[in-house]
Amino acid sequence: MSLQAISDRRRFLALTLAGVATLAGAGTARAQSTPAPVRRRAATDEHSVTAAVKIEVKARPLPAFDLRDRTRLQFGKLHYRTGVALTSSYPGFGGLSGLRLDAKGERFLAISDKGGWFTGRIVYSGHEITGLAEVEAAPLLGPDGRPITDRGWYDSESLARDGDVVYVGLERVNQLLRYDFAKGGTGARSEIIPLPPAARRLPNNKGLEALVVVPKGLPLAGSVIAISERGLDANGNLLAFLIGGPAAGQFSIIRSNDFDISDAVLLPSGELLILERKFSLFSGVGIRIRRLSLAQITPGALLDGPAIFAADLGQEIDNLEGIDAHVTPEGDTVLTLVSDDNFSMIQRTLLLQFTLME
Repeated sequence: MSLQAISDRRRFLALTLAGVATLAGAGTARAQSTPAPVRRRAATDEHSVTAAVKIEVKARPLPAFDLRDRTRLQFGKLHYRTGVALTSSYPGFGGLSGLRLDAKGERFLAISDKGGWFTGRIVYSGHEITGLAEVEAAPLLGPDGRPITDRGWYDSESLARDGDVVYVGLERVNQLLRYDFAKGGTGARSEIIPLPPAARRLPNNKGLEALVVVPKGLPLAGSVIAISERGLDANGNLLAFLIGGPAAGQFSIIRSNDFDISDAVLLPSGELLILERKFSLFSGVGIRIRRLSLAQITPGALLDGPAIFAADLGQEIDNLEGIDAHVTPEGDTVLTLVSDDNFSMIQRTLLLQFTLME
């Protein structure tokens, strides 16, 4: 791609994302621990709106990540492994805002910001992604067993998983839902988890964007870490919360260079990686990953950490909103990123993988 084409693409996508953000602000709906395989409740009515459906997803390979230098593989602390652009004729496919993988990096659970689940399996040839298989789509259900969209609840933006227990954060209504997948997989009903008052008051479209469950053996085990997209404290730092666990409370993450939080993942080492994004009509679109220390998270703490990865529209990025990690049999830590296409014709659903280089 020429430099002029990259510049044009940067401006066009920035304009589109800015338009999406404006509409959203006006009120328009827009691995941690190893999970067990999803067990879906059998549908009793084939026409039920709550039943899961099988869908086909096509994958187009992205052999290079850098559009300016296709031989380049190293980006900060990350080494590009593989990537695909995903498409489907299923009208509800897209808007992917959260992703959790099993320990092998194969089985996945994802959410759409339109109130939908996606499950399936990533297919590999060696370390390269070749496609998705066994993909199913289903609606997120509320406590009454009906799709949450029946309540006007959209913007299912954040996802965390601890075995059969799955948490989903909703923007706009500022709700945290808990699902027990042992009781029906994606057909399970949700339970509403109480949030701290400050979390309930987060801005309409800048609420809970990242969720992480801290597993046994690490500090704060049993806690749900919930991070806002751009809910700010009195000093302009990003608000985050410890929910449940041994030390419930509120803390902050320093906001810098106009980046907002889009997701997070906790590594077995106790490092918390936060995925960030920004878009501007003037500076274009940017993606960044910062590294924080779980050991430093306490109520009242202010955290900061170094950037280990940065990319712009000179690379194969889009509106990246989901991140997860798994460890290969060879001991490599692999980060998987997914993008939210906002159901836009000019944006893409990307699935990208990088090796974290220590």
